[in-house]
Amino acid sequence: IWDSQSNPSIPSWMWTLLLLEAAPELRELRILDLNPDPSTVPERDRVRLFPGDVTALSALSAALGGAGAVLHSAALVDVWGRCSPEEVAKVNVLGTKNVIRACRAAGVPVLIYTSSMEVVGPNTRGDPFVRGDEETPYPTRHSEPYPLSKAQAERLVLEANGKPVAGGARLVTLALRPTGIFGERHPLLELFYRRGRGLGGRVPRTLPHNAEHARVYAGNVAWMHLLAARAARARPASVGGEFFFCYDASPWAPYEEFNLLLLGPAGISGGPRVPPKLSALLAWFNGVLRAVLGRFGVFFAPLLNPYTWAVASTPFSVRTAKAERELGYRPLFSWEEARERTAGG
Repeated sequence: IWDSQSNPSIPSWMWTLLLLEAAPELRELRILDLNPDPSTVPERDRVRLFPGDVTALSALSAALGGAGAVLHSAALVDVWGRCSPEEVAKVNVLGTKNVIRACRAAGVPVLIYTSSMEVVGPNTRGDPFVRGDEETPYPTRHSEPYPLSKAQAERLVLEANGKPVAGGARLVTLALRPTGIFGERHPLLELFYRRGRGLGGRVPRTLPHNAEHARVYAGNVAWMHLLAARAARARPASVGGEFFFCYDASPWAPYEEFNLLLLGPAGISGGPRVPPKLSALLAWFNGVLRAVLGRFGVFFAPLLNPYTWAVASTPFSVRTAKAERELGYRPLFSWEEARERTAGG
């Protein structure tokens, strides 16, 4: 069973296609979503749709009976302040607690959680993390609701490893930490494309040239989830309770430069370079303006704020040697194929 909620990074149709095509042993795929779309589902005889909300334990209980594994990617992704901290925590933390409770009550033996690189960083101080791995030390500091909620949820999942489930088995849990995800119909990429077209096809570059980031194709993220579920069933003692960075062969590059690699075939190119200090000042100003307007009940949630600037401007790239070693992970889609599929999506 796969649950999704308010998480646009890996669309439901991609999960469905990949799981059905790459997992011939899969007898039935159940999708729990706020608004499942039957038009995106092939092989309806192997797929069941469950409209529901992870904050409602009853919806999970109805979907999980007899399931062999749960892939839990439901999340409220908000780094712009569009939702209250309470709303973010309700979905990401309470929802995860409910998933764990429902798995244990239904006797589900495997739970794979879609975490995030942001449970580690970048931190707001701008400390770099360059091609690090799961053992690389980093001064993690959470000040925003989204990364804080993801860190709390990941901890809940990993602490649930080994807990008894109905029927006498023990729950095996893993957490995967994708870097910045890209892929077909990604809403942020579509927004950047529209803005680029509005600027005549040339996008100003605002980030430091050394702000290297790792990005990962959504299809490879879904593929690692499938491999993680298989490993959890085959080698629970060695992989249970572990976390893994999730990356592929996409080039390391600053966010803007990487987006240009994806959007270049659509006619978007790099424009003039804006001094990073000016962008940092604008991010700070947006943060102050948001706080002031909020006191008067005025909603203001720009894409650029102190947190998103810290994330985008801080070098943060990872390696996946642990996933290769423990899960047998190799990217299913090459960089060239991922780029082509994204541009054509």
